[in-house]
Amino acid sequence: MIGVGLLQNKNHLNPIKKDIDVNSPGRLVPALTFMFGLLLIPQSAHAESLLRMTDHPLAWVCILIFTLAYMAVMAEEQLKLKKSKPVILAAGLIWALIAWIATGEGVSHDELHQAVMHDLEEYAAMFLFLLVAMTYINAMEERQVFNSLRSWLIRKGFSFRQLFWVTGVMAFFISPIADNLTTALLMGAVIMSVGKENPKFVTLSMINVVVAANAGGAFSPFGDITTLMVWQAGKVEFQQFFVLFLPAVVNFMVPALIMNSFIETSCPVSQEDHTKIRIGGIRVCLLFLATIGLAISFENFLGLPPFMGMMTGLSLLMMFAYFLKLKGLTSSRKVSPMRDIGGDPDVFQKVSLAEWDTLLFFFGVIFSVGGLRYLGYLEIVSETMYLGIGPTWTNITAGIFSAVVDNIPVMFAILGMNPDMDTFQWLLVTLTAGVGGSLLSVGSAAGVALMGTSKGTYTFMTHLRWSWAIALGYVASIGVHFLING
Repeated sequence: MIGVGLLQNKNHLNPIKKDIDVNSPGRLVPALTFMFGLLLIPQSAHAESLLRMTDHPLAWVCILIFTLAYMAVMAEEQLKLKKSKPVILAAGLIWALIAWIATGEGVSHDELHQAVMHDLEEYAAMFLFLLVAMTYINAMEERQVFNSLRSWLIRKGFSFRQLFWVTGVMAFFISPIADNLTTALLMGAVIMSVGKENPKFVTLSMINVVVAANAGGAFSPFGDITTLMVWQAGKVEFQQFFVLFLPAVVNFMVPALIMNSFIETSCPVSQEDHTKIRIGGIRVCLLFLATIGLAISFENFLGLPPFMGMMTGLSLLMMFAYFLKLKGLTSSRKVSPMRDIGGDPDVFQKVSLAEWDTLLFFFGVIFSVGGLRYLGYLEIVSETMYLGIGPTWTNITAGIFSAVVDNIPVMFAILGMNPDMDTFQWLLVTLTAGVGGSLLSVGSAAGVALMGTSKGTYTFMTHLRWSWAIALGYVASIGVHFLING
């Protein structure tokens, strides 16, 4: 989850302390975790260029704009307005107001340009990485990989309730190795394929996957960028993170057990013919694994940003699609992502509108929150809370706050403050920041991605209806942490 800017600007990671070395040698970090965890890293970088004009009237207008934009996102289901539209508008308005403020304070256009381009650099890295992942998902779907898995699950006689648990448990144990976003995309594709005629099953299963994926990354030092940051800062030793396993399990199990009783015990409708993976489908899956390996190798051994490995892996998919085309093995009965990749130079032509909505939503969020960071708001919030209400309640609140802002700027602000906390408290904030994003569908990359791929079935409001159950899991996981680790 490391973006280009992090690799190139390691001396500017921390606005207050200079002893946090995210590029320290000896780390073994999966590239997928690196890329998606730093989606919102611009908020914490280049601190020496912060404007710090939080008391300016126009700065308060920026807060109002951001709030209204998020209200529009929350009302997506009622407004029938794609979630990307309000946040992109908010990003443009916020930075226009920042430019107006900065000009009045004597800030040069070059400095403003630098701040915006840093955000763009991070977004571009995320965009390319995510687009490759989506393209592979589309290719596997075209080769009937997910339909074949669905058919296999149905033939095994799993009921909807059993499928709910299978996908959830798989998400919990895959995300510490990969990342919550890719895990959610994979499990989401299976859920949509199995339960497309059962909207309630799709909704509850996707909520379950989001919670499971976020919880699964919380107990591994390289399972989420927040755990990585705490580890690299020397606040918690490598092996100490695993004491969060039981709290993470509880965080996943409590809402899952509550939702379990609302899942039908019936089985998906069987199909007469058994769907099989098309020729080349297994090799596409292997290429996807090889692409992940390339991303890891590019970052760990070559010092290159992971998206370079992902793009190299995309070229392998293109060449393989070309091979299938030469052999006459591409699908001709409908528009095929594999055929487009192999024969059409416009690789992105068949990316669905929902996927573009997801990518553009990330753009709006990154630049909106990046603007608020540039004004100095995150720094002030962090200082006020730790000095005002103390570490325990601040760390618990940080998890709730991360459901709206994202856990990355929250954790960077906390590390920047460098509060005097023991290992227990650092583990607490690692847990809460990791799982707090599950409280809202927009609180994590997993939730945002599934909203974009569920064709309107899983939305902000459908997730919000079960936030109370997720909150119970959040509270229970904190209680377990106090019980066994306190």
